[in-house]
This record gives sequence, C-alpha cells and structure tokens, in this order.
Amino acid sequence: MDSLVIEGCAVATVDGTAAGVITAADTGAEHESGHLVLSGGRIAAVGAGPAPTVAGARVIDGGGCLATPGLIGTHHHLFQGLTRGQAQDGSLVRWLTTLYPQWARLDPELHAAAARAGLATLALSGCSAIADHHYLFPRGGGDLLAAGIGAARQIGLRLHACRGSLDVGASAGGLPPDGVTEDRDEILAATERAIDAFHDSGPAAMTRVAVAPCAPFTVSEQLMRESAELARRKGVRLHTHLAETRDEHDFCRERFGRTPVEYMESLGWLGGDVWMAHGVHLDRAGITRLGKTGTGVAHCPTSNARLGAGIAPPPAPRWAWAWTAPRRTTTAGWPPR
Repeated sequence: MDSLVIEGCAVATVDGTAAGVITAADTGAEHESGHLVLSGGRIAAVGAGPAPTVAGARVIDGGGCLATPGLIGTHHHLFQGLTRGQAQDGSLVRWLTTLYPQWARLDPELHAAAARAGLATLALSGCSAIADHHYLFPRGGGDLLAAGIGAARQIGLRLHACRGSLDVGASAGGLPPDGVTEDRDEILAATERAIDAFHDSGPAAMTRVAVAPCAPFTVSEQLMRESAELARRKGVRLHTHLAETRDEHDFCRERFGRTPVEYMESLGWLGGDVWMAHGVHLDRAGITRLGKTGTGVAHCPTSNARLGAGIAPPPAPRWAWAWTAPRRTTTAGWPPR
C-alpha cells in the first residue's frame, strides 16, 4: 500500500525555525486534533483537522495518540544486549575486560538476535532511526555488520551502521584480547567493502555506513588517520568514542602529550562529518574547538551513570517546551525537520 493516513491525533511537528534552532517563541506547529498523510515513504501532508481523502490509502484512527517526528538514537552497541546485567559493579575498563572473552564468541546468528531485540525495543519507544557502533569482529566470526543491517531491515528502522574496528590488542599493550582485533589493512578493506555494499546516500535511505574505529586506547594512530582519509574519499561520516572516562583523558595526555580533543584534531578527526560518543571529560577549550569545527557529540547519560563515568557538560538549554501529551504516543517521519 503506497499511502497511509493517520487522523484524529494530536500533532507536534517540532519543526523549529528555518535555521534549525528552536526558541521559546518558535517550537513548531501543534495541533490538538490533526492528521498526517504518508505517501511513497515520505510525509506528504501534516495539518489540523480531518485529513483529505486519499484514494486507496489505509486510514488509521489516531485518537488519543500524539504524533511527533521519530526519535533518533545517536550511539548504540546492539550486540552488547547479549550480556546485559553482567559485570554490574565494574568500571569501564573492568567491564570491558570481563566481557571481551564472551563477546569473542559472537557470530552472525547471535548478533542478529541481539540486534532484532534491541531495535524492536527502540521502535516501541518511538525511535525510528539509530546509529549502531559495531566495533567487534572476532576472527572467523562471519559478516556481523551484514547481520545487524539485516535485523534493521526486518524491524523496519533506519540504520546508520558504524563499521568499527580494533587493531591494538593485549599483546601490543591494548585492552582487547588479540582474538577480537584485526589487521589494519583488513579493517580498511572490509570497511570499504561495507560502504560499497550497503551505503545509500539518498534522502530516503534506510541504511548508511559510517567509518568508526573504536577509541583512542584500542586503535592505532595510523588506523585513525587512514580511517578519516577513507571516510572522506567515500563521502561518509566518521564516528568514535571520545573522553568517556578520566582514564582516557589521562591516557591521551601521557601517550600523546595532548588532550583527547587535541589528539583527534591532530589526526584530522574534527569537522561537520564527525560525531563522537560520550564527551564526558572535556575541558572548556575542547568544547569550544568541537563547536567551532561543527563536530557532533552523542551524550549517553544512562551508560555514563551505569559505569560511573561522570556527567557530560552540555550547555544549559536556552529554551523550554512543555506539552501535555495524551497517554499513548506514536511516531512518524525521519529525519525530524
């Protein structure tokens, strides 16, 4: 069926200003009783009152529901749902060292199951698009990225599949076991193959691929540099963890003589095509530099609280928006305008 009509629902467009900045005086159109018309996978109309007649469309009564743009999950590790609840009292390092041996047994079937469960849960929460940072590829473990992409297609969520990597194992002074690391040339070749096979740059894309080495303490400086070069040559985005813990901040200072932000800038990793995960332990200069270069940060308060990593220092919001929502919520449309 090509067309779908939802009517009788409350609608909050959250469309903001032309510049994309929502202010207290401009929070987007709101309709106590409105409608949406979806056609060809896109929102064709949004407005107040009953929907226009659309021949052959499926019509849904949205009474008691609130329609908003779908939420977007900007950083996730779907495979880790398999070990949820384990290593409860560990710091980040202890948590990782406890679970790496278990994750080393990951295969496509296990990953697909974890991804389906995680994506279905996200869909039920109103999330319509997600960035999954999958950085663990055990040797001989099969095509795990394809398994995650297949799961997203089954559930129906838009996926930014972040092809991660680890190339500094325990034998080289790194944290992960050698069995879950890859050779740098293998990583770059596999990442390029994934981009060629799965990345869709169109505006209605359901699958995109990003280049996503794991973190400064699990990835070599050369891989970070070459990953940035690959992403820009292929026209895709870059993603990694940054400044998640105080230990990482100290590691960058001791190992590279720079703060985490300074280190990433030296590798060509700042810019509007980059977003970092966590960003907890950033100084004022680092925050300013990220802002001036247009580098994004995906804050992860639940994860940070779980591991006791700290509280990220985002600026206080300059606007507030209150909406008395009906008891049920539905979402439609991505990306939000």
